Parts: sequence; structure tokens; C-alpha cells
Amino acid sequence: MINGGLSLIRESISTLNKPEQRAAQYILEQPQEIVRLSIQELAKRSDSSSSAIIRLCKNLGMDGFRELKLRVTGDLQQSGNGGEEFKEIQPNDDIPTLIETITNNNMYSLKETMKVLDSLKVEKAVEALYNAKRIDFYAAGASQLAALDGQHKFMRINKHCTAYADTHLQLTSAVTLGQQDVAIGISYSGETVHVIDAIKEAKSNGAITIGITKCGANGLSKEVDIHLETISSESDMRSAATSSRIVQLNVVDILFIGVAGKNFDDSIAYLRKSRQSLQQTYRKK
Repeated sequence: MINGGLSLIRESISTLNKPEQRAAQYILEQPQEIVRLSIQELAKRSDSSSSAIIRLCKNLGMDGFRELKLRVTGDLQQSGNGGEEFKEIQPNDDIPTLIETITNNNMYSLKETMKVLDSLKVEKAVEALYNAKRIDFYAAGASQLAALDGQHKFMRINKHCTAYADTHLQLTSAVTLGQQDVAIGISYSGETVHVIDAIKEAKSNGAITIGITKCGANGLSKEVDIHLETISSESDMRSAATSSRIVQLNVVDILFIGVAGKNFDDSIAYLRKSRQSLQQTYRKK
């Protein structure tokens, strides 16, 4: 059973126009009802229009209204089986409560991301990375942590990979990419300007481009060849970028393991070699 419809709507609703938002809000408030309605009935009840609902489905990356209903149905069935819900952090929460809440919220975001992460897009991204001569990561702030993790992982299996934090170096590197290279932009909002600029430059020089962002249309998703969507249901303490960082790291892990698995024996040999080298360094100290 496919699911993730409600998560996609929650993540994307702020980017929709007014008629699409009215339909989306109605679906969030009345999910049990939506599965029985036609597109015309939903348009009437939500004070929207059939064309707006069709656009909504397209903006959510779905083939049509039927897929939306199937995904919402899957969400309802999962909820009935006791699915986890995101919980807000409260000012007076004690440490045991914080441990439980933050851990559960991170797990919730990972599970929600698993629902919306398109396996065909992931497969396409893995294939591009496997064949790439060079890999560039572009990111800023907390997203830079995921980029650095990607650099570290791919270097360990003998992939030429960089994750520049400096915006000028990002552009300078992007200029030198070509058709056999891959550029990955990481930005949860999808609106980090210098990341978008670097991706545009890389794409103009022939590189395959991948974007890891939140669900829905955004500045970065519109520029990349492969859009990998994530979900991070965070509290009002958004500046901490907590679960968004976790889901980005998870996607990087998926890409890395996918690439390593395509050349398993060599990857294991490189990983062992790097581990042995590091162990020798530790012993010297």
C-alpha cells in the first residue's frame, strides 16, 4: 500500500497558491472523507476547482487525483495501526522527556521521508554517482554537515569528491565540471541562493545535478535533473535544524551504500585500507 500523501501536503502547503491551499487544507482536515470524493466534489467542498486540484497533485509529484487518494488511504491505514506522530517540544520538558521526544521525532521524520523518497530517482542518482569521475557537494549551514559526510564517505571508496563550504570555491569548482561529473545540492528549504547558483553553473557545463530538499517545488528542485525529497517535521525551534539534518544524512547514506554496493569487492577493499591507515595513525599517538 502506497502512502505519504498527507506528509507531502503538509510539507508543500506553504508553496501552493490559494485555490490549491484550500483543497490541501480540506484534505488535511478531512482525510477520511477525501477517499470517497470525486475531484469535482472535493473542489466544491473546499471552495476550489478541479483544475486547482489537478495542479496540486502535479506539484506534489503525483500522477493524478487517484494516486493522491491511494496515498491518503495508505496514511489512514497506517494511522489506524498506531503510527507515530510528531510531538512539539515544550519549554519545561525534563531531560527524559527531551530524550524520548527528540528521538521519536527523528524516527518519525525518517519514516515519513521513506514514504516519499522515490526509489526510481534514487536508483538513477546512484547510477550517476557510480559512473561519475568527480562529485561536488554544495550546501550551507547545517546542510553542510551532510555534504561533508558525503565527501568523507565517497572519498573512502576512491571517488573524487569535494564539499566546499566557501561559496566562491563552490562556483569555481562547478565551472570545471563536465558531462562525466555529478553535482549534489543540499538545502532543506531548497532556496539557498548560492547553492542554486552553483548547481546552475554545474548543469550549464554538462554535469548531472541532484537536489536533496524538502518535498514540493522550490528553487533548487526546479534546477536539478534528479530531485530527492525529504520530510522533516520540526518544532518551532526551527533554527536548530534538527531532524532535517538527520534525514539529509540518511539520504547521503542511501546514496553511498547504493554506489558502494555496485562495486562491492573494491569498495570493501578501499574501506579496509582507509581503516587500517587510520588505525596506524592512532597507534602512533
